[in-house]
Amino acid sequence: MRTLVLNAGYEPLTVVSFKRAMVLVMNEKASVIEHVENDPVWAGQSAYERPVVILLTRYVRIPAMRRLPVTRRGVLRRDDHRCGYCGRSAATIDHVLPRSRGGANSWENLVACCLKCNNDKSDRTPQEMGWALRSAPQAPRGSAWTVRGAERGDPRWEPYLALAA
Repeated sequence: MRTLVLNAGYEPLTVVSFKRAMVLVMNEKASVIEHVENDPVWAGQSAYERPVVILLTRYVRIPAMRRLPVTRRGVLRRDDHRCGYCGRSAATIDHVLPRSRGGANSWENLVACCLKCNNDKSDRTPQEMGWALRSAPQAPRGSAWTVRGAERGDPRWEPYLALAA
């Protein structure tokens, strides 16, 4: 079980393990905002709520948003593992403007691609193939990208992640 951590300004910071969340709560460095109903955690003679969302007791500044590094996994996740050309399931990535023609490794030049389209396109541009992109590739935005670990979140996190977006 994982727990969303908010700073004192209710901005999502990160996702931590249940154990780390309990240590923060027990040491009074955080308080429980959302918890699992009817499932307390017993520690000696004390019962604690099982945390889903915790709030740090002191303010922690969020560093200025930096550009997310481009990764194969990130491109596939951004495009929901769907081919940017045909919409089928994608397992590879493709440079819209091929690297051999000066195409960069950037969010704006990479799309998820199925193996068939990737082989058919080869070293050509989509215009040369007569193809169109389903959507223009761009750098991902939103709290699921800025809060590490939030991509596979608990539904109870949504109101707090929406505040960050």
